[in-house]
Amino acid sequence: MAIITKITRQKNNPERYNIYIEEKYAFAVDESLLVKYQLSKDKDLEDFERDEIVFDDEVRKAFNKALDFLSFRMRSEHEVKKKLLDAEYGEAVVLEAIQKLYHLGFLNDESFSKALLETQKKTSQKGPRAIQQELKKKGIEKSLQEEVLKTYTEDDQTEVAQGLAEKIANQQSSKTPRQVKQKIQDTLLRKGYSYAIISKVIEGIEFKTDEDEWEEMIADQGDKIWRKVSVKFTGYDRKNRVKQALYLKGFPSEQIEMFIEKKELEEDGD
Repeated sequence: MAIITKITRQKNNPERYNIYIEEKYAFAVDESLLVKYQLSKDKDLEDFERDEIVFDDEVRKAFNKALDFLSFRMRSEHEVKKKLLDAEYGEAVVLEAIQKLYHLGFLNDESFSKALLETQKKTSQKGPRAIQQELKKKGIEKSLQEEVLKTYTEDDQTEVAQGLAEKIANQQSSKTPRQVKQKIQDTLLRKGYSYAIISKVIEGIEFKTDEDEWEEMIADQGDKIWRKVSVKFTGYDRKNRVKQALYLKGFPSEQIEMFIEKKELEEDGD
């Protein structure tokens, strides 16, 4: 049994009060707990009552810290739990605070997962595999991951991937169709799309290159290759290596032959 001998309001936080037992500081509580437990001078406190009050106050502080963390954006339970544990709140306190957050609607892993899916689709144009990795990193249970990703239909995936592919194609106008297709495939794979979706998207894009565009592209890329190869090779070896490099980039054989012939004539002229 202990007797409260003094209660004082904190100077820096007027909503919190210091509780003194036998003239010595014992603990501090929020004003709401002061009222809830009817704390007053000369009140007798059992040890278990004191422990309950201190625990309740810790839960309240953890709850408020979590609310502040959630005020910036939606969070998963895993993120909130880690934040509170890193702040050195006890496991029992953290679990109690999280339960309170769920009860009041501040925390919901299903709503969080759906919001993350929509955000990743619209802002990052990611496919289901990449989004699933994001959900996993946020500590979302596998069953919920799969349930949410079911809403990302194949048609939706195709539409999002198509938009990204067309953007890439427009940005890579100075590249050969083969190079553009490779860039699209690499990007979509990295974004988490399946090969089936990628193939479907690439098939839906029309790659057209006229004679003037081929000449412009091979002049740009071919000159760089010619200079690089010429450092070590001449004659047939150089011609063969340049031809191979340009072929791998997707240039037609006739364009390659014309380019090499032009470069050789330029050298002969020098």
